Amino acid sequence: MKRKFVLAQSLIFTLLFAAWLPAQNTKKSDSVIKGVVLGADGKPVRAAAVTCQSSAGMRPRAVHTDTKGHFVITGLKQDSYDLRADANGAYSDWEKNIPLRKGQTKEVTLRLLNGNTALSGTLPAKQKH
Repeated sequence: MKRKFVLAQSLIFTLLFAAWLPAQNTKKSDSVIKGVVLGADGKPVRAAAVTCQSSAGMRPRAVHTDTKGHFVITGLKQDSYDLRADANGAYSDWEKNIPLRKGQTKEVTLRLLNGNTALSGTLPAKQKH
């Protein structure tokens, strides 16, 4: 019985420490962008890829949405950022020049368009020879 109690205590301590640890990796001066990705039908999209980069094209990062379509990008420095989401062949427009100050959190909603609409105007048209 005592052995089970010690094991239970160890498990609880491990879980509490694991929950505390990620919070320690983010500095108070770091900024956060969080949000949701919605499909063309307005419903949240799970496992969508969200690409984030500084507006100058530096420090690209990618995260995926959770089962409710939410994403969080932590550890960002003060700068302006561009974001885009994609899933199942559909893309959102780029959300450009999202300004972040030190320690600020911004919320963004990215809406996926159907594959053909999202790409129109972004790729050069094929020319006939």
